Amino acid sequence: MQTFSALLGLMALGGAVLFFVARVAAIRSAAAAGLVEAVAPLALWLAFLVASSAMLGSLYFSEVANFAPCKLCWFQRIAMYPLAIILLIAAIKKDRGVVKYAGPIAIIGLAISTYHYLLEWFPQLETNVCSVDVPCTTVWFREFGFMSLSLMAGSGFLAIFVLLIGSSTWQKN
Repeated sequence: MQTFSALLGLMALGGAVLFFVARVAAIRSAAAAGLVEAVAPLALWLAFLVASSAMLGSLYFSEVANFAPCKLCWFQRIAMYPLAIILLIAAIKKDRGVVKYAGPIAIIGLAISTYHYLLEWFPQLETNVCSVDVPCTTVWFREFGFMSLSLMAGSGFLAIFVLLIGSSTWQKN
């Protein structure tokens, strides 16, 4: 399950970067514009898929694999779980304006995930935000040598944000 989840995290990260680059390059590249035209109409559904997969993955790791979540993990969950519901509703209603209220949640989640990932590599950055019982510096696994739970969450938040931006700026010709 760790390898599968890490691969999903890498796909989310790679997809976010690819879609962002395509959005920027779409002005000058027909291929990039074609990619954006293909993905943008599905962006809300893809963002929902990322959020719901992240939510289910976090539940698996805490409830089945018995990885105790730290405070920063909980804060990331507080951001991700509502996104799954909000994005489902937005996808059903085709609400491209969802970026105005889901975008800030994704950015906050990304900031928390980034800090958490840095703490895993540099424990001296800890600012007493976490408890002694479950320290935020605990790394349950690093798949491929770098992909941890916090990086998977951060990849999800980044993918969601990029997809939201893509869906809000897409204009059907």
